[in-house]
Amino acid sequence: MDQVDAAIIGFGAASKPLALDLASAGLTVAVIERSSRMYGGACVNTACLPSKMLVHAAAESAFEGGEFPARAERYEAVIDEKNEATARLRERSYRALADNPRIEVIDGEATFVDATHLSVRTANGERQLEAARTFIDTGSVPALPDIPGANGKRVYTSESLLDVKILPERTVIVGAGYVGLEFASLFADFGVDVTVLQGREDFLPREDADMARAVRENFEQRGIKLMLGAQVKSLEDDVAQVLVIADVDGKEVRLPGDFALVATGRRPATDGLNLEAAGVQVDGRGAIVTDEHLRTTAPNIWAMGDVTEPQQFTYVSYDDYRIVASDVLGDGTKTKGTRGAVPSCIFADPPLAHVGLTEQEARDQGFDVACAVMTADDLPKVPLLGKEALLMKGVVDSATGRVLGIHLYCSGAPEIVNLAKRFLDDGCTAADIRDAVFTHPTVTEELNNLFAKVAG
Repeated sequence: MDQVDAAIIGFGAASKPLALDLASAGLTVAVIERSSRMYGGACVNTACLPSKMLVHAAAESAFEGGEFPARAERYEAVIDEKNEATARLRERSYRALADNPRIEVIDGEATFVDATHLSVRTANGERQLEAARTFIDTGSVPALPDIPGANGKRVYTSESLLDVKILPERTVIVGAGYVGLEFASLFADFGVDVTVLQGREDFLPREDADMARAVRENFEQRGIKLMLGAQVKSLEDDVAQVLVIADVDGKEVRLPGDFALVATGRRPATDGLNLEAAGVQVDGRGAIVTDEHLRTTAPNIWAMGDVTEPQQFTYVSYDDYRIVASDVLGDGTKTKGTRGAVPSCIFADPPLAHVGLTEQEARDQGFDVACAVMTADDLPKVPLLGKEALLMKGVVDSATGRVLGIHLYCSGAPEIVNLAKRFLDDGCTAADIRDAVFTHPTVTEELNNLFAKVAG
C-alpha cells in the first residue's frame, strides 16, 4: 500500500494550486483524475474557456455576416482552434503537477475504503493508497432530465456539443439558464434558427426583473424564440433531425432541429466515490456537506468546487482552494464567510452581469430601496465606441446610501462587475461611485452617471 501525506481526488480549478502549495510545504501528494482529457478541470476542457472562444467567434461572425455556408465554415474553424487551445492548456496543467517530484498524477477512479484509505482503479489494476488528508475536487456533470430520448444521438449536453464541428441550421435548446442562454446567443450570432424551451414561467428568476425583461426583449428581437412554461415530453430521432415534443399551454408542439441541446443544470460528481464508507455526508441535492473551512463531516477530508458549492463557478472553486490552503497550511482566517459578494455573468451578446442584491431581494430584506437606471438612450458615447449598451441598474439603501447591488446588461459587463464587487465588499455608497475617477471614453465611467441619480 502506498502512503501519501495528501490525496486530491479530481484535477479541477482548486486542485492544481493546492497540490503545488502542499508540495511546497514538503508534503507528498497524489492527484487522482479519472480522465486524461480533464487535466485542469472543466473550465479548461469543457466549460468556460472553450465556450467563451465560441462566444467571441460568434460575435465576430455576426459582424462579418455572409451566407450560412460561410458561417458554418467559420464555426468549424473555431472548433478546431478550440481543440488546439484546450489540448495546450491541458498539457500545461498536467506538466505543472507531474514534473514536481513530490506530486504524482494518477490516472484512475478513486473509491473510499474508509476515511484514510482509497482504492484507485487504473488501467494497470487496483492501487491502494493511505492518505493522512484527502481533498475532493471532482466537480459536476450535466444533469440530464428524466425525459425519453434525452440521451439520443442528436441530443447533446453543453460538454458533448463542444466536439461537434457541424453548425446546425436549426436547434432546440431545453433549458433557459446561464448555459442554455449563452449557447442560444452564440448560435443566433452564427445565423442558426434557435428555439429555447423552459419549464418555468418566469425568465431568469435569479436576475433583477428589469434586467431579465431586457434580456428577453433583446433575444426576441434577434429572432430567438423563447417558449416558457414548456413541459418537454420526449426527444425523438426522426431520420435526419430530432423532434422535441413539448406541452405548451395545454397543446402539444413538435419542434424539429438538426440537434437538441439539453442544458437543464449540473449535479455534483460523486458517483463511485463511496462517500458513506468515509463518513462524508451529502445534502438533498447530492452536494458534499462542508463547514466554513470546507471541512466535510469526516476528519481530515475537505471538499472544494462544484462538488460542494451551490455557486458552480470556476472563480468560486479557486477561492475554495484559498480557504482550504488557509485551513491546512495557514492560520485558518480565510473562510466561506470572508469571500464577500460573488459576481455572476451570462456571456450572451451583449453580456449580462450582476453582483449583490436585486431590487426585489433588497425590498424583501427590509431595505428602503432607491434604484438608479440607465438605458441605451442615456449612453450617447457608447455607439461611438462601437459597442452596445442596453441597461445599467444600481440598487441602493436610501437610509445610508450604501450600494446593495449592481446590474449590467452592456458591453464590458463581465469586466466592470469585478470592480462592482469591490464597491460592495468595501461598503461604498452611491456618492463614492459617483465621484470615482475612471478613464474616458469608457463604459465603466457611466457608473458615475448611474449613481449620480441616487447619490445624496
